[in-house]
Amino acid sequence: MKNIVLSVVIILFGFSMSSVHCIGTENQTADSFSIVQARQKPSINPAEIILNEAVIAGFFKKYPDLKTQQTSVSVLYKKRNYVPVWHDEKGLITFARLLYTKVNAIEEEGLNANIAYQDKIDEIFDSNTKANVSQTDTELLLSSMYLFYVQKVFNGIDTQKIREIGWFLPRKTLSYSTLLDSLIDNPKLLNKNEKQLFKQYYKLREALKKYRQIEKKEAWNFIEMDTSVKVLKPLNKSKTIVQIRQRLAVTGDLKTDSKSNVYDQELMNAVLNYKKRNGLKLNYNITPQLLRQMNVPIATRIKTIIVNMERCRWIPPELTKADEYIIINIPSFTLLYKKNGKTELESKVFVGKIMTETVIFSANMTQIVFSPYWNLPRSIIDYELKLDMKEDKNYLESHNMEWNNGNVRQKPGPKNSLGLVKFVFPNSNDIYLHDTPVKSLFEYETRAFSHGCINVSKAKELAFLLLKDDPDWPVSRINEAMKGVKETTCELKRKIPVHIGYFTAWVNDANEINFYTDVYDRDDRLAELVFAEDSKKK
Repeated sequence: MKNIVLSVVIILFGFSMSSVHCIGTENQTADSFSIVQARQKPSINPAEIILNEAVIAGFFKKYPDLKTQQTSVSVLYKKRNYVPVWHDEKGLITFARLLYTKVNAIEEEGLNANIAYQDKIDEIFDSNTKANVSQTDTELLLSSMYLFYVQKVFNGIDTQKIREIGWFLPRKTLSYSTLLDSLIDNPKLLNKNEKQLFKQYYKLREALKKYRQIEKKEAWNFIEMDTSVKVLKPLNKSKTIVQIRQRLAVTGDLKTDSKSNVYDQELMNAVLNYKKRNGLKLNYNITPQLLRQMNVPIATRIKTIIVNMERCRWIPPELTKADEYIIINIPSFTLLYKKNGKTELESKVFVGKIMTETVIFSANMTQIVFSPYWNLPRSIIDYELKLDMKEDKNYLESHNMEWNNGNVRQKPGPKNSLGLVKFVFPNSNDIYLHDTPVKSLFEYETRAFSHGCINVSKAKELAFLLLKDDPDWPVSRINEAMKGVKETTCELKRKIPVHIGYFTAWVNDANEINFYTDVYDRDDRLAELVFAEDSKKK
């Protein structure tokens, strides 16, 4: 019966994710509402529904599996002076059924969650079955259903758990009462609400839909490497080329599948696009390593999309709406400098090694230091430098280092480990952005080499852009300060937000999904939490 009701609702509303971007969907909504309104239970007098703390407490004794919602439900009704939310003089409000539809289609949000007492909730919306649920219980069941859905979709895993897995970006705040008011006033926000959810979430949701369709059609075929060659290059012929062509047509890197076995220009362009959106070195070579990457199972790709949708639930949407900010994505080894909504600079970076992972957090940049000293961390002095000094008595002098108040620092210069500029955003992790003298490391695909700080390929260009509007720091002065002779500090006249994040799947402005290496092996841990949460009945 639940499936029949759900099918009818989806037909009536056109409100499921599959139609969210279709032309005309928004215009259909008002007409659909009137149809549903005619199908509600008989009219009631909302005043007959008595709500107070004692009634609410009694409800949760009767429905103990919803106990975790009791505090939030009480707050919800207290703010409304215990006036019913889900009933008016005509019966259930239209939004109640819309919410019910979304709860029953929650898998579209990358979740496989079950609400407790689903059978009781089904009775409320089945016009062919006499409900054995009182109007007061109906009211409170629907509020519990609302909180279940919003907590799962709009909020995600609780703050303590995400901190335990190393995520320290600021967490958004969510008022269930305010959100409910906005949803009732504009039900379309239930399907897409960029004021409450980071817009990347909705892009990933579309990607999830696409990849599930690929999985359903069984179009993700295994690609076999031609054993007669080590590397396939342009103009080669091979059955492997046919298989790659089919895959890239499925993923959208190729517009059509010609089924040709020749590695032609069309396929060359598609291979380059595939490599670009997967963080691989850009060349035309088709190697066994590339095929291993392409043969990642479709189920794994779907899981990756789902865990990154979860990460999006934690992020305040306004985080990336600042006039100016820097964002670093660790798995893609990329820095973006954004200003007035445009990408002013994109740069390769390398990040912390597995043993010295770069921390995920936000802070405000306050200084740029030109020709900096490098003050070696105590851990490096104790566990690395002292061993080097034992083997080479002239180690400090040969590396342009000196003792400084019981510590060691490397003097400014072209070989300084921080390069010729560093960008300071005070934080307890002592992490900052900086230049590097070892430019060759940026040519690697996987770039996890540092002790935790972020090394920037285009550090000088970034300094120019950040000081572009500061008359006290013309290009000539910046160049002079970066000669590696004397440390010079520039106090920024405006603080610039720096966000260090961790996304292994990301949809770009061209609506192409990018998959990146899970360099710190964080996806599996998050997946355990997501799917463990999904399996619980709230």
